[in-house]
Amino acid sequence: MRRKTADRGLFELYRRDPDSADYLLFGRKTYPDRRGFLKNAGLAIMGALVGSTIPFHRNIPAHFIPSVLAAEDAIHGKDGLTVINDRPVNAETPPHLLDDAITPTGRHFIRNNGIPPKHTDATGWTLTIDGLLDRPMTLGIDDLKRKFEVVTRALTLECGGNGRAFFNPPAKGDPWTYGAVACSTWTGVRLADVLKAAGVKNSAVYTAHEGADTHLSGEAGRLPISRGVPIGKAMDEHNLIAFAQNSKPIHPMNGAPLRLIIPGWPGSCSQKWLTRIWLRDQVHDGPKMTGTSYRVPNRPIAPGEKVDEKDFVIINSMPVKSLITNPPNGHRTTDATLEVRGHAWAGDRRVDAVHLSIDFGATWIETKLDDPVNAYAWQNWRARVAFPQAGYYEIWARATDSHGVSQPHAIAWNPRGYLNNSMHRVAVTVSAA
Repeated sequence: MRRKTADRGLFELYRRDPDSADYLLFGRKTYPDRRGFLKNAGLAIMGALVGSTIPFHRNIPAHFIPSVLAAEDAIHGKDGLTVINDRPVNAETPPHLLDDAITPTGRHFIRNNGIPPKHTDATGWTLTIDGLLDRPMTLGIDDLKRKFEVVTRALTLECGGNGRAFFNPPAKGDPWTYGAVACSTWTGVRLADVLKAAGVKNSAVYTAHEGADTHLSGEAGRLPISRGVPIGKAMDEHNLIAFAQNSKPIHPMNGAPLRLIIPGWPGSCSQKWLTRIWLRDQVHDGPKMTGTSYRVPNRPIAPGEKVDEKDFVIINSMPVKSLITNPPNGHRTTDATLEVRGHAWAGDRRVDAVHLSIDFGATWIETKLDDPVNAYAWQNWRARVAFPQAGYYEIWARATDSHGVSQPHAIAWNPRGYLNNSMHRVAVTVSAA
């Protein structure tokens, strides 16, 4: 597991101010004359990081970092991710590790807003469906499997802030680069089937989602995030209440044992550790639904421009985007030709074409683009590229969606750093054989 070298990094934070690091990360305050015991939220965070309970946690000294966190695979069950933030735990996957057509669980990014629950056992887990319904219900995971058709789909999830690191001036929030995106297979039941069974009232206009994670403050009953979607989107047959990821139980950091999958829209709509869905007669106003959270200005603006909060609109469908997964950035070769490949996706739309350029956009090379394995799965593409001579090259990828919209070269700046779908570029140096 790699970590970014920004000041917010765990090891850098401990080096500069270990007492503050303990307090910020694990909720414990240490003093010269006594041990700062881990408890409550802090213990839950450390347990989530190492992938297990810690029987002798009371013996853990202050300023302690578990040795497993110094290893490459710092988060149990994850492989090669880069930690973006330690509190909450957020980690992305380098593009070259996303080369698989279906993203392995170990390489699916992690996006948390709060502290994951300590207990994620499917046994006894319940989901409440209530609000503006004729037949509110509470269902266990076995109830979902028994009462509704179980389906499996490959579905793309992407954080709305993916690409924020490249904004100039910088935007507030975690500095994601390219890797807060994945396309795993998810197994569950259709959200629409459950809502239909519950009887949606005509007055319902929006869903509201809640999970079992807790707020970073540790304040009881305070939700870290609770987003929702319009009823029209909620009734799309491709949304899932999922209980399996790649044919196995969901990874704890990806929302075990139960989560929503609302593909095509920001990943924040896909509530993890799902405990409740309720229907409302207004746009949901839960945490991370109001103000400027997951919202962008209603018009193009200049970089750094101030925008009144009333002029922000909620993000819905994500924009067209592509990712080069081979070769990795900085690749060196003596070969005059190279297979370039990757993925492309386009929110609620399909991708119609992906083109590459090796001459800084002067000319473009068409790729072979696969159909999605199902709606909302990313589409895999590949092309054989010939380099005319030795030297430094940049490979640019540009996807075009089913409405004829292509990726831009420049970032459409906004204050919160959302929706960066500028073209992905990787550097290749070709040397003489």
